[in-house]
Formats: sequence, structure tokens, C-alpha cells
Amino acid sequence: MSEEISLVESTQSIIKEALDKLGYNDDMYQLIKEPMRTLKVRIPVKMDDGSVKVFTGFRAQHNDAVGPTKGGVRFHPSVSEDEVVALSMWMTLKAGIVNLPYGGGKGGIICDPREMSMDEVERLSRGYVRAISQIVGPTKDIPAPDVFTNSQIMAWMMDEYSAIDQFNSPGFITGKPLVLGGSEGRDRATALGVVVCLEQALKKRDMKMEDIRIVIQGFGNAGSFLSKFLYDRGAKIVGISDANGALHDPEGLDIDYLLERRDSFGMVTNLFDDVLSNSELFELDCDVIIPAAIENQITEANAPNIKASILCEAANGPTTTEATRILTERGVLIVPDVLASAGGVTVSYFEWVQNNQGYYWSEEEVNEKMEEKLIAAFEEIYDLHENRQIDMRLAAFIIGLKRTAEASRYRGWA
Repeated sequence: MSEEISLVESTQSIIKEALDKLGYNDDMYQLIKEPMRTLKVRIPVKMDDGSVKVFTGFRAQHNDAVGPTKGGVRFHPSVSEDEVVALSMWMTLKAGIVNLPYGGGKGGIICDPREMSMDEVERLSRGYVRAISQIVGPTKDIPAPDVFTNSQIMAWMMDEYSAIDQFNSPGFITGKPLVLGGSEGRDRATALGVVVCLEQALKKRDMKMEDIRIVIQGFGNAGSFLSKFLYDRGAKIVGISDANGALHDPEGLDIDYLLERRDSFGMVTNLFDDVLSNSELFELDCDVIIPAAIENQITEANAPNIKASILCEAANGPTTTEATRILTERGVLIVPDVLASAGGVTVSYFEWVQNNQGYYWSEEEVNEKMEEKLIAAFEEIYDLHENRQIDMRLAAFIIGLKRTAEASRYRGWA
């Protein structure tokens, strides 16, 4: 199996290496290398034309030794069981890195919501909750938004779960609208977390935000907020992309103009004639590259052509194992996904805490608490990377796995 498609195997190889560095034996690896449960469901949905279409969905729960599992639900044509399994492992790592009382979970449905009506998406969302309702809940497994899902979809899912549970359950899901118990700052938390981590990386390289040129792959929820935050901080965004292609301007793109013209799925390049391919985007002359789309975008084929000195991963798994090795050897500072994109799960945790206590914080408080957690995590990972002379990804995995491994050991599981 090639590196590009073996998400689970590449994740498992780093988990094995991290556990070896932590001094655990093979028993711990055997426990942690796969989710404790993975559910595959079939969801019949009545379409607007009267036909019934059956969709396939998944929910993986990696390890709940530390606490309930937590992770998003994505609606995408390329969703697979392997992808959901790998993403659930990464969620365990993210929770460990920012010291949250969670294990990792992840869900997905094979579908393309861009080709469905809102009514069809609602019926699919509710059907998914009915299908997985026995293994999820505020103290078991807490879903959240992910690729092509949003606060409206979370609201439908919460309403369906509350009907099944016969009790209003805002803590069942995060990323909800504010009026239904959502948290201030949740919609932009992932992007803001990336900015916090990038600021720390720039300090390590003695670079200033206003002097750098940035390329961002992806213009959806994370990518668009990210572009706006960095643009407002004075960075020059020289390239952005969506699923249709990429835009480039060496003098810097007008991000405000592009944000006004993008559609609800983050598409904007279809309005322009002079469009690059996504592969050309990565070869642009820049200081920082931020992949904010999907996994396996930077591989051994294109890693040697990357000109940036910092790679900050906003997406899950955008860089393969071999590409990580190539870039690290070339002196590129990689801020790994499990650290850079941990802002989302951190504020999801804050939302869950607020739901549980019935008391809600201001956006300022939320951002301040999130920034504190991410800066502490960055420093811990960077110090380990420097002291042990290992790449940032391995350092992040070591720190991310430590709590789960310790909790599993105390429970007597391994």
C-alpha cells in the first residue's frame, strides 16, 4: 500500500516509535494502535424526488481511558473507514497535547452535501444520529463539526439526540449555534489556534508576521478565517486555493474581496480565469505554507520543491511520513497538525464545560484560555524536539500519547 493512502499504517508507525521512546512495551502499542470500537452504519434517506438513497457512515472511538471520546463528523465523498480510524487516533493525540480529559473519536458519512438540498442534508444528519445514538452522548462520545459540516448540522443532530434521549442535551455535541448552547469563538477556534502556533514558530525563526509571505491551501471554514486573521495581522497572503484550483499574486491577494465572493462551501476560484492547480500552489515562492484542506497533500513527490521555511498544518494529516523526513532534513520547521489544529477541540472542550455548568464565558475569556493552552503545548513540544533532536511530529506524538498510555496503565488495560 502506498504512503499516500495508508493513513492508518503511517499513524501507527509514529505511535509505535513514540511509545518506544516513552519506554512502553508492545502490550501498550497493541492496545493503542487501533480504536476500541468502530461502527459502520447504513442510513436510508428519502430524497426530494421521492426516491430513497442509502448512505454509509462511520464512527470510530479510539481510547476512552482518560475520558469520553471527542471528535468531528465530516460529510465528504472521499470519507472511508481507514480515514475515520486514523482521524480518531489524531484526536486522542490532540486532546493529550492540550491536556484535555478526552480520548479521540471521529465520524463521517460518504456523501457530497454540495449536491444535496438542505432538507436532504437535515434528514441525513438526523438519520446518522439515530444510527449511532447508542454509543454517543455527553459522557460517552461528543461529536463536533468537521469538513462540510457546520453549526446548523450540529443543531439538527443535537435536536435528534435530545428527542431520542427525551432530555435537552446541549453537551451531546459541540460547534452548535450560540442560542443552543454554543460557545463564543468556537467557529473560528481552529483558525485562531493555527495563528497562535504560527506566531510561536515565527519567534523561533526570528521572523515577523508583517514581513512574511504565506500560501494557504483550502478556503473553507478554517482556511478562510485563517486567511482573514493573518491578513489583518499584516501578513502577505500570496496564494490560496479551494477544490477547483488556486489563486496567486506575488504582491499579496485582497483577502477581504475574496471572502466577500466565496460561496458557503469556500469556493471562489471558479470566478477567475487565471487559476493554478493545487500542486502548483505548493511550489510558489513563500515563507510559510499552511495546508488547510484534506490529508496527504504534501508527499515525497512535491516536498523537495517546497520553498517555505515553515510548514504549519491546519488540516489533518496533510504531510506524509516520507515528506516529513525530507522537509525536516532540509531544515523546514514543521508545526504538526495535532498541535496546530488543536484550537478547535480545545474550544469544543470549553463549550462542553460551559454546557455542563450552565454558565457561559465571553469570547475574550475563551480566546485567552485557548491561547494559554496552545502556547504551553507548543513550548513543550518544541523543547522536546530540540533536546532529543527529533522531528516536531514525533515530539508531538510522544507528548500526545503520554496521558492516554498512563491512564491505560493505571486502569490495568496494558
